[in-house]
Amino acid sequence: MKTIAVIGDSRGIGEALRNQLLIEGHHVIGVSRSGSDAPGNYTSIVQDVVAEAVDLSEHVDELDGLVYCPGSITLKPFQSLKEEQVMDDLKVNYVGAFMNVQRNLKLLKKGTNPAIVLFSTVAVNNGMPFHSSIASAKAAVQGLGKSLAAELAPKIRVNVVAPSLTDTPLAEMLLNNEKKREAADARHPMKRVGTAEELAQTAAFLVSDNSSWITGQVVGVDGGMSTIKL
Repeated sequence: MKTIAVIGDSRGIGEALRNQLLIEGHHVIGVSRSGSDAPGNYTSIVQDVVAEAVDLSEHVDELDGLVYCPGSITLKPFQSLKEEQVMDDLKVNYVGAFMNVQRNLKLLKKGTNPAIVLFSTVAVNNGMPFHSSIASAKAAVQGLGKSLAAELAPKIRVNVVAPSLTDTPLAEMLLNNEKKREAADARHPMKRVGTAEELAQTAAFLVSDNSSWITGQVVGVDGGMSTIKL
């Protein structure tokens, strides 16, 4: 049994990951603004982790994994973006990840085969219109992940998951009618968008001992979007 913190576990990929890890028998510490209830060995912490990093030392003595799930989807023409929107994307995606990992690094160093998982987007390496703010913020996440992987090896592994469009509450406005969903499905070589459960499976693998020789990677879970041209 591992002790794994899932930051942002109240919905979407974070919720799916929390549920999968609990089914596998791990102790999960979930952190979100609203809090959650879940069966099993689960500890819920209510906190806005973007406003202030969570200090998990008040709840555990060591951590075997930390997954940072909060994210945003800001899709706007470059010229219409406001500074506050760009800063919000950076705070939610990059600064939040940076500060929460830093705050709990001592706990991770005490863990058994500890691992960190962050989330990026396929749009970092695939240029996409209207993605300048979110792709820039997620590029910073990828840079953080690779830098930490180098600095923390061999004790702590660090990997980044880079999904394409995934059917979660965050993406609801992009998939809220049949026409939008059909268009989104068609853009992917696999002819559908991803599910929260599929992304959760990848994150669960990356914090497990089955991935003990994997670090410094950006793992594309994107229906072939980043590698296949139709």
